[in-house]
Amino acid sequence: MSHIVIVTDSTADIPQKTALEYGIHVIPMTVTFKDRSYVEGVDITPTQFYERLTESSELPTTSQTSPAQYVEVYRNLLQEYPGASIISIHISSGMSGTYQSAMLAKAMLEEEEGIQADITPIDSRCASYGFGLQVVAAARLAKRGASVQEIVDEVERLRQVRRLYFLVDTLEYLQKGGRIRRGSAIIGTVLNIKPILSVDDEGVIYPVDKARGRKKAVARIVELFQHDFADHKDLNIAVCDGVNPETAEEVIEEMSKHFKLHEVVRTDIGAVVGTHVGPGIVSVFVWPA
Repeated sequence: MSHIVIVTDSTADIPQKTALEYGIHVIPMTVTFKDRSYVEGVDITPTQFYERLTESSELPTTSQTSPAQYVEVYRNLLQEYPGASIISIHISSGMSGTYQSAMLAKAMLEEEEGIQADITPIDSRCASYGFGLQVVAAARLAKRGASVQEIVDEVERLRQVRRLYFLVDTLEYLQKGGRIRRGSAIIGTVLNIKPILSVDDEGVIYPVDKARGRKKAVARIVELFQHDFADHKDLNIAVCDGVNPETAEEVIEEMSKHFKLHEVVRTDIGAVVGTHVGPGIVSVFVWPA
C-alpha cells in the first residue's frame, strides 16, 4: 500500500503539536500590513498579529498560495515519498482561491512535467478548525493504513455532520474584507449586540442570529447546538478564538452541561482568518463523537 501524505494550508488553524504528531504538511499563507509581510505561523504568532491588527488603521491584506508554490510542495513530497498519494484539503473555495491553486498545480505537474501523481485536492467548504478537524481525521486514518477512498469518504462525512457557529464583536472586518454582504450587517457594535454567524453548504458565511452581550450570545450558541444535536449526547468540540480565551472557556463549560464532550480542542484563529473576522472572534465546531 502506498504512503498517503496529508497536505493543508495554515488557515486550518491546526495546533502545531497536532500537525507534527500526525505528519500533516501545512503550507503557510501570508498576511501583509502596509510596512511588512508575515508568513502565518512562521514569523508572527496569533497574539502578535491581533496586537498589530488592533493598532493598524488599515486592514492588512492576505495572499493565497500560488499554483507554482503548490507544484513545488507536491514535487518535493513526491521526491521524498516516491509513489505516494497526496490528499490536499483546503479552505472553502467560497472564501479563497486556494483550492483552485491546488487543482491548477495538479494539472501543471501532469501537463508540464509529465508527473502522473495521485493527488486529490478537496474543497472543505469551511475555514479554520471547521476543516482542520477534517484534516486531522484524514491524517489519523492515513496513519492507520486507510485507503485514499476511505479517507475522502470520511472527510466528506465529517463535512456533512459537523456544525459550527461563530461569534464576532463587529461585522466591520468581514465587510471590509468582502466576506459578508453589507446588507447582512446586523447592527454590530451598537447596543453591545453580538452577531452569531455560520457557514453554509457552499462554504459561504451567513448571519444566523444576534444576542445582546457575550453571556447571552454564548447561551444562544449552546441552544443552537442543542437543536442541531437533539439526538446526540456524545460530541467532539473545537473552540478557536482570536484573543478571547474567556469566552472560549465559557462555551466549553456551558456545552459540557448539556453534552458528554469527548475530544475537546482549543486552538487559536490565525492571522489570515483573523484578518477577516477581527480580534473578538470565537468559533465553535461540533461533530458527533
